[in-house]
Amino acid sequence: MMVRFTEQPGLSRRTFTIGAAALAAVMGLSACGGGAPSSPASTEAKKDLAAAGATTITMWLDAQRAPALKAVAEKFKADTGIEVKLVIKDFAAVRDDFITQVPTGKGPDLVVGPHDWLGKFVQNGVIAPLELGDKKSQFQDSAIRAMTYNGSVYGVPYAIENIGLVRNTAIVDSASATFDEVLAKGKAAVAAGKAKYAFLAGLDPKQGDPYHLYPLQTSMGVPVFGTDADGEYDPKQLALGGPGGAEFAAKLKEWGDTGSKVLNSNITGDIAKEKFLAGESPYFITGPWNVPDMKKKGIKFAVDPLPTTGSKPAQPFIGVNGFFVSAKSANALATNEFVVNYLTTEAVQDAMFATGSLPPALKSSFDKAASDPVVKAFGDIGAQGVPMPAIPEMSAVWADWGATELALIKGKGDPAAEWAKMVASIKGKIGS
Repeated sequence: MMVRFTEQPGLSRRTFTIGAAALAAVMGLSACGGGAPSSPASTEAKKDLAAAGATTITMWLDAQRAPALKAVAEKFKADTGIEVKLVIKDFAAVRDDFITQVPTGKGPDLVVGPHDWLGKFVQNGVIAPLELGDKKSQFQDSAIRAMTYNGSVYGVPYAIENIGLVRNTAIVDSASATFDEVLAKGKAAVAAGKAKYAFLAGLDPKQGDPYHLYPLQTSMGVPVFGTDADGEYDPKQLALGGPGGAEFAAKLKEWGDTGSKVLNSNITGDIAKEKFLAGESPYFITGPWNVPDMKKKGIKFAVDPLPTTGSKPAQPFIGVNGFFVSAKSANALATNEFVVNYLTTEAVQDAMFATGSLPPALKSSFDKAASDPVVKAFGDIGAQGVPMPAIPEMSAVWADWGATELALIKGKGDPAAEWAKMVASIKGKIGS
């Protein structure tokens, strides 16, 4: 499976291989297990769905997700007489193609993608809200929050993605609650000759990495946006300029190239991964997309809760992947039936988990997947996280934010002044 937060420059795709577990899950779907509709739709129901529009509904998705949905598409056709056509699209282009083609009537009936597409989808009027009813309570609360925009739920979630602190247990044998403790243990490992780097976080050479550093920032009380009374992000409340902003900026410089060097501007994401896999650091802040290579390399590791830098919890961004229905679907009734009553089932959610090993959004599927301690650890961290802002204004935040963090890590400028300059620039762009 490929996942990418398209609103953030510099975030690479995370690719996973569909293995035997995925194939087993797909085979299980063929047997209609795990909560799929247990009996075919009545003849009258088939007639009603077909009469509402086209006898084919089309889904856009990437090649690696398709096998997990083939069986449920076949079941839907058997139950209703309506074919679900799975159309493979280039993930890098699918969001913009969807926005362009839906208004012309040439787009698909539904699309698979991350929740941070939501703001632009709604802004362009290309997706329709969903009525999940009691099914909402079957999903993780954070997943439903991520799929909610202006009070309406617009997508059925299937997976939650976030980072954690991966620890090489052969170098450091216990978790730490605070970032200071992490650094102390990391530095001790370096001093003892057990490691070369106290801590690893990959940084883009031009844009830094606000995504991976965000939990350190939130722990100091500096979210990117405030929220309204309903808990949704409010673009008028840019919170980067809050009281802890300058303090966090000072920490970045302190941790950077001219300070303790625990954040190294020359270490990219690929280099950080390479160094961790080589056993050169006890810590690597990353997500489940790098776990398969750690296992393949034989690294003994644990996924620890994200350490705090201040008095607040260290909250990472979470990304929620799901299914969105076109506002111009040729058969909205059948498409909604498929999304709400078929794609929400345990069997489908299990199959989607098997393709990528991201913690499932459906609670019952997560409970099973959590038998793997790595999945459970990332899932527990994600439950405390906050959705990546899907509001359109977020696209105007990344460039200034990343460039400022990188400059501070390189030791440039006065932290308070540079942070204030960044906030002023972002406010000017979003009209906050």
